[in-house]
Amino acid sequence: MDPVRNPYAPGAGQRPPELAGRDRELDVFDVVLERVARGRPERSLVLTGLRGVGKTVLLNSLRSQAIGRLWGTGKIEARPDQSLRRPVAAALHMAVRELAPRHRAPDRIDDFLGVLKAFALRANQANAKLRDRWQPGIDVPVKNGRADSGDIEIDLVELFTDAAAVATDVGTGVALFIDEMQDVPPDDISALCAACHELSQLGAPLIVVGAGLPHLPAVLSAAKSYSERLFRYQRIDRLDRIAADQALGAPAAREEVDYEPKALDLLYEKSGGYPYFVQAYGKATWDHAPRTPITADDVKVAAPEAEAELAVGFFGSRFERATPAEREYMRAMAGLSVNSGSDDMDIAVATAEVAQALGRKPASLSPARDALIKKGLIYSGERGTVAFTVPHFGRYLRTQP
Repeated sequence: MDPVRNPYAPGAGQRPPELAGRDRELDVFDVVLERVARGRPERSLVLTGLRGVGKTVLLNSLRSQAIGRLWGTGKIEARPDQSLRRPVAAALHMAVRELAPRHRAPDRIDDFLGVLKAFALRANQANAKLRDRWQPGIDVPVKNGRADSGDIEIDLVELFTDAAAVATDVGTGVALFIDEMQDVPPDDISALCAACHELSQLGAPLIVVGAGLPHLPAVLSAAKSYSERLFRYQRIDRLDRIAADQALGAPAAREEVDYEPKALDLLYEKSGGYPYFVQAYGKATWDHAPRTPITADDVKVAAPEAEAELAVGFFGSRFERATPAEREYMRAMAGLSVNSGSDDMDIAVATAEVAQALGRKPASLSPARDALIKKGLIYSGERGTVAFTVPHFGRYLRTQP
């Protein structure tokens, strides 16, 4: 069929043509926005899941909901080697600029921007070299004495409180969206929890919406014990059969193309219901199918192309980032997963079993394990266990020489 009309969109963070299976999360966030707008107590939101389940897509959709309700919004992507000061300053600058046209007192906006500038410029004190110094691009004088103590926890609480006050003035709220939240440095994640805790006690209209890997709740809990009660956690998983069929069928129907039931059966078997894989197999199948309806034979012909693309762009790029010692560790994990009788990479394996499989002492493998966790290739959901962050990664490893 015509590849120009191909409706499927496999891509990192790229919104699929049909956002299927996420109605519950969208409805929950609608309630959160409405409650916060009415001054009712509500928790910030954290989305967790494996790579490829659509966390970033959902995060962007939630942001669109907030924008639709005239909230001020900003989004950042966390990095393990970067403090929150610069990205949070830029995100809140954007959020308040969205609110500014509806504010009746421009001086109040300028006052907040002065505080925001003072908060942002504290990042420069950690950089002794002139070339590393950064200017936030805020054209108001610095307002000293607020959010500029140098203690990120104190400063973030004060900054969030002031941003929420601006939102209160215009009868709306502010939402800060943080992708890859598990990569926020430890001191900053602690400060972020403290700020959310303070805002929840004040009933201030500012919420944080984070997205990250399955071990993100453990990261938050290690930073502040009360974080277990501070956030509303939502696990984002693969699509069930009905949602996967909708993700494939609805965009095709808009192009007057149908699927035979056996074709949908095979596509679900191949993709496992993971949204990224659904789009990848759907795109390849469309390009290979000569006509409607799309058949199971069309899927069989197209599957190798989809698998080859995933092997290079989804699996291979991650595999190449690992050192030989780290690859050895992951291969041992993959072998243990298949020996357990499961090809589902949600299954965790014991670190002691990995060491036994490699004939090594567990302590000697700690550097490889820790490096893989830092690179986001594996995670430790429970003490003494590890699992892949990428679905079907073990299956991929077992095909590599």
